[in-house]
Amino acid sequence: MLASQIEPHQYTLKRPVSCCGVGLHTGRTVNLTIKPAPVNTGIRFLRSDLADRPVIPARVDRVIDTTLATTISDGRHRVSTTEHLMAALRGSGIDNAEVDLDSHEVPIMDGSAGPFIHILKTGGRQRQRTLRRILRVIRPINYTVGDKSIRIEPHDGFRVTGRIHFDDALIREQHYSVEVTRERFSKEIASARTFGFVEQVEYLWQNGLALGGTLDNVIAIHWDRRSILNENGLRFDDEFIRHKVLDVIGDMALLGSPILGHVIADRSGHGLHLGLMRTIADNPDCWEYVTFQKRGDSLFRQVVQTTQSAGYRLAPFFAPAPDSLVSQAA
Repeated sequence: MLASQIEPHQYTLKRPVSCCGVGLHTGRTVNLTIKPAPVNTGIRFLRSDLADRPVIPARVDRVIDTTLATTISDGRHRVSTTEHLMAALRGSGIDNAEVDLDSHEVPIMDGSAGPFIHILKTGGRQRQRTLRRILRVIRPINYTVGDKSIRIEPHDGFRVTGRIHFDDALIREQHYSVEVTRERFSKEIASARTFGFVEQVEYLWQNGLALGGTLDNVIAIHWDRRSILNENGLRFDDEFIRHKVLDVIGDMALLGSPILGHVIADRSGHGLHLGLMRTIADNPDCWEYVTFQKRGDSLFRQVVQTTQSAGYRLAPFFAPAPDSLVSQAA
């Protein structure tokens, strides 16, 4: 959203909303409820299937794995495949919510954020009294691994630009750039589905993964690389890159604040998204926290925390998770 269109206050849901689906990798049925939460709570996942009902904050310091999906943990328990729901919450303008689920995996639904957007709309949004604290990028920040890269640059809004390149005839090279507003997210990004090559899905099945993957929730690219197996075809001609942009939005939401900046992702994935967020934390002179207040028809920005104090205060939360977190999470 452009800075002039920013909603200054935090938002939560008016009422709880629920859905039921299957976990993409476990194939197990998952019941999920999204509930209103107080100001400054952020997004928190509650594992209601466990006796102690652990709560895991959706923050980048809690990320323990980015293989195939984004997984967060409190050190003992985990929640995986968070990116589509996190994208829907950010795209809907929800700052504070508690996500109650009875499994360690967020349901895949139809492979996009669309079903989550639908239930969030039925819950409605409730404006809260506290102002949003927004992370404003003031200098470019880059993260590169081999021929893949992601960076964020100063921008008067939140824009995501993505590029992917495959050698197959179906995808080839796709570009997509969008100014992320609630309206554009809902119409242009939310319904873009995850995708994979048929032989990759078969390999995952053989190794006990993607057990919930079907043509109802994954775009399956044919062995000939010229078509897909899904009978109803693509929802967008460039659905592949739109889904990649969706993943960027969902993962970047783990920073815990709305962003003023332009993210440019070239052949990136969950691992690069995490690398960029950690690089942001390591460069506190490149960003600051701001709030916005309305005076009449105008919107005024105020720096509420300097880059140095914010960066050094948050740096420990962005450190790589210790091996014990990875090995113990269940």
